[in-house]
Amino acid sequence: MNVPVKALSLSVAAAVLMMGCGKQEEAPKPVAAPVAPPVTVVKLGHVGPLTGGIAHLGKDNENGARLAIEEANAAGIKIGGNPVKFELIAEDDQADPKIGNTVAQKLVDAKVVGVVGHLNSGTTIPASAIYNQAGIPMISGSATNPALTEQGFKTVFRVVGRDDQQGPAVANYLIASAKPKVAAVIDDATAYGEGLANEVEKALKAAGVKVLPREKGTDKTVDWKAVLTKIKGKKPDVVFYGGMDATGGPLLRQARELKISAAFAFGDGACTDKMAELAGPAAEGMICSQAGIPVQASGKKFLDAYKARFNVEPILYAPFTYDAAMLMIEAMKKADSTDPAKFLPALAASDFNGASGNIRFDEKGDRKDAEMTIFAMKDGKIVPLAIIKGDKSLTLDEYAALSAPAAAPAAEAKPAETPAAAPAQK
Repeated sequence: MNVPVKALSLSVAAAVLMMGCGKQEEAPKPVAAPVAPPVTVVKLGHVGPLTGGIAHLGKDNENGARLAIEEANAAGIKIGGNPVKFELIAEDDQADPKIGNTVAQKLVDAKVVGVVGHLNSGTTIPASAIYNQAGIPMISGSATNPALTEQGFKTVFRVVGRDDQQGPAVANYLIASAKPKVAAVIDDATAYGEGLANEVEKALKAAGVKVLPREKGTDKTVDWKAVLTKIKGKKPDVVFYGGMDATGGPLLRQARELKISAAFAFGDGACTDKMAELAGPAAEGMICSQAGIPVQASGKKFLDAYKARFNVEPILYAPFTYDAAMLMIEAMKKADSTDPAKFLPALAASDFNGASGNIRFDEKGDRKDAEMTIFAMKDGKIVPLAIIKGDKSLTLDEYAALSAPAAAPAAEAKPAETPAAAPAQK
């Protein structure tokens, strides 16, 4: 057959076109996006009284720990090669040892890797055994009874001083300023209140002061008139109360109502501005002590951050709970692990400059070279009179100039003149 050339050419072109249409072009393979490493959630616990008469102190402690957690999360920390997110689990122990043990076990069951707290010695001491059994480190920013770190637990630490340091400090101040011949000592029958009162009594007796038989209340006592009437007839020159501000305030107010003119002194649990609210004008001139530096001497960075975050000033031990949480986090970073068994040695070996100054621990877990501070109530505010460091008694200005890399500039606060004794209230 004869096929025209033109028709043949068209047929070939069509075939070629069909072959081209049948061939699929391979699409370029998408480039896989880098997979972000998984975020490790690390749980830290905090325990303190968030309800009841001293809830203001419990919330202050919690705020300190929470601020540390939030700052650590903002810093984008990696541990073990993975980014971590710290989560604070806050529990309320109501300052009750039984509830304290319950929430301690709750935190253990929640797999926290460490605990900041508790606030009170009476809750901290029994709870510490639960954490120790689970191998979980705990750091208290406010429990001062020596028994806490005398148990031999390697998981237990505190970033404040002990009552066998605080008691002699406030007693010696009273001896020097009031020169008492007779002293009355009252406590609230808690591990904290009774323990501190014992240390004050020892120091007073060692100085030759006659100490009347001990009087007691509870951590809920607000009617002290029977106790005060009993001691009034014995005319003490000074009265020391071991307990918290919720009970110490009514005690002081009722003492002045009964015309007891003795100088009154308190430990750290009642060393707050709230005493002026609870005792009214009777609080003026009272003396109190704290097992650490005053809030005013904390690092300016911390003070500014706390005020910006919570819109209030820290009350008492927030700088110490802030440091406690930071110590846990720094230990994890150094050990490159969130496993308590692995970061515990780094925690014990801490050498950390925090909001409350330099922190190192001795073999018991106590803070080395812990400062003590003596305060007086002036115009409704507790004002630092002296910071005791080692064998030196320093004003706030002298302390700031001397040492603490974290201390606030001395110009920010000025100590009051030391009163000879708390004035009699008429």
